[in-house]
Amino acid sequence: MPLALLALAIGAFGIGTTEFVIMGLLPEVAADFQVSIPTAGFLVTGYALGVVLGAPLMTLLGTRVTRKRMLMLLMGLFIVGNLVSALAPVLGVMLAGRVIASLAHGAFFGIGSVVAADLVAPQKKAGAIAMMFTGLTVANVVGVPLGTYIGQSAGWRTTFVIVALLGVIGLLGVAKLIPEQPKPEGVRIRHELAAFRNIQVLLAMAMTVLGFGGVFAAITYITPMMTEIAGYSASSVTWLLVLFGLGMVGGNLVGGRFADRHLMPMLYVSLGALAVVLGLFTVTAHNKVTAAVTIVLIGALGFATVPPLQKRVLDQAAGAPTLASAVNIGAFNLGNALSAWLGGLVIAAGLGYTAPNWVGAVLAASALVLAVVSSLLERRASRAAGGSFAGSTPEPVAATARP
Repeated sequence: MPLALLALAIGAFGIGTTEFVIMGLLPEVAADFQVSIPTAGFLVTGYALGVVLGAPLMTLLGTRVTRKRMLMLLMGLFIVGNLVSALAPVLGVMLAGRVIASLAHGAFFGIGSVVAADLVAPQKKAGAIAMMFTGLTVANVVGVPLGTYIGQSAGWRTTFVIVALLGVIGLLGVAKLIPEQPKPEGVRIRHELAAFRNIQVLLAMAMTVLGFGGVFAAITYITPMMTEIAGYSASSVTWLLVLFGLGMVGGNLVGGRFADRHLMPMLYVSLGALAVVLGLFTVTAHNKVTAAVTIVLIGALGFATVPPLQKRVLDQAAGAPTLASAVNIGAFNLGNALSAWLGGLVIAAGLGYTAPNWVGAVLAASALVLAVVSSLLERRASRAAGGSFAGSTPEPVAATARP
């Protein structure tokens, strides 16, 4: 794997840290600004919505510059957003800083996925994408717990200053390690938008929303579930999230390895197993040991779907992959928001803290159904074209959007 992937992973590490660390610092931020914790929670919602909206917006704005330059601009935006958050005098200014930082999120991963895939041979594309996403998964193991500890010990503003410094390192890494590439020729906004007329692209994005949404239906409410049902202390939740992050790291690497060989079978196995494990979590959540093991499995199976789904979008939008890739990153955040809302509804309905696990199981199972439908449609199209179907997506042949 090229060393340039390290620069993308560093940027992903910083982005993953700033996205999730706020959840552990909400009490400190709320106390500092003298607002309630639910009000401070808008910092989480605002970031998620910024990712969904910013992914296509920033990607379209970047169609007229080289991908390397756009990645550098996005890291600059990320740095500014975190510094605004760190220096914010009132909650509204911090929210603006969070939104500014979030605008870089989807486009960085979307464009970065295209760059990572172009750096390696065709049979290693999913592995390269997984390598970049390793930065995001490691952030959940190291960056988020460490950032939470620093924020609780030295003040939450210190955490955001450090995250901004991570952005500086990522910016320098992109500038130094990412090779110079000519601006993609023949790429127009209309050209990029045309990818969304492909039913396979839309199905892959729907799988992203439902599949990863299944993960966050459970994980969003992990604290009350583990403290009220499993019997863990509140201080133990941090280490349970570390276990979740370790599962994410392993699942991401395994998903990237096998997606290059058997993409659709990898999705069948990971989504099917995820649905089963989430359903079982309603039972295993009542015991400390089985709950911890299940949390690791949810992280592993959930993130095992990320490289194949991202590669699926790249393959199916081969002629204009950049916007579709970025929008698919927004789809992950849309899934997070949707599943958190649905999980909250079942808890509010009095079904208990384990009820979101059933919501997650249904979402993951729905994603599996879409994967089967996608494969059947592909088989039918292959037969109609007189070609053969080997159970995996074809390699891109169009070159108009490649450097």
